[in-house]
Amino acid sequence: MNAVESTAALLGVQGLTRRFGGLVAVSEVTLDLHVGEVHAVIGTNGAGKSTLINMLSGEIEASAGRIALDGRDITALPQPRRALGGVGRSYQRTTIFGEFTVLENCRLAAQAATPRAWAFWESSARCQASNAAAHEALEAAGLSTEAHRIAGTLSHGAKRQLEVAMCLATRPRVLLLDEPLAGMGAEETDRMLALLQRLKARHAILLVEHDMDAVFRVADRITVMVNGAVIATGTPEAIRTNPDVRAAYLGDEH
Repeated sequence: MNAVESTAALLGVQGLTRRFGGLVAVSEVTLDLHVGEVHAVIGTNGAGKSTLINMLSGEIEASAGRIALDGRDITALPQPRRALGGVGRSYQRTTIFGEFTVLENCRLAAQAATPRAWAFWESSARCQASNAAAHEALEAAGLSTEAHRIAGTLSHGAKRQLEVAMCLATRPRVLLLDEPLAGMGAEETDRMLALLQRLKARHAILLVEHDMDAVFRVADRITVMVNGAVIATGTPEAIRTNPDVRAAYLGDEH
């Protein structure tokens, strides 16, 4: 048992299920997320990965099962309450404000996480807490030198880094990352993987991703889904050599 496995899960999922009428999109999924670990979830299109991450973030209600954050049942909590509790996520599609600066994007994310209705007279640019969170997030994401650049002028890879930074500005403990490598070239992918390696020291990370080479480079554990159900969970090497996984998904190239 390694150090990660011996610690309590920060986010624990038991028997999570989602039904849409007669369709079972996610069926009895059980997994744990630990600080110090990148836990990748892979599967073909329609495997249930996006539905799973939407349930974990609170954007879709679970039909059955339980989600616990640091031992506390959050299954019934809506997305804003989960975010305040430390669950952050990124999306498949770019969600930045292209006309604002990189810093302003992060500051807006920080303010959304800690609204102060009583300070309506205060300029948002002068909010010390939001500015501090924004600068810390940019530093963590490797974007400090781009702070005053207009976000829409960034490269595709840097925009994806900014999305992670915006998530970090809310000061989450759990990061749910939905295909952060989509559309990236080799150098951009390398930068993002290095970022994930740095972030896992202080966060529990769930990574949904289609780039299998990247997944096997960065993941500490991998869960494989087929038709909404988990068919295997294990180390990258265990998944690489699992005959059921190879037959259902990976093929012979891995």
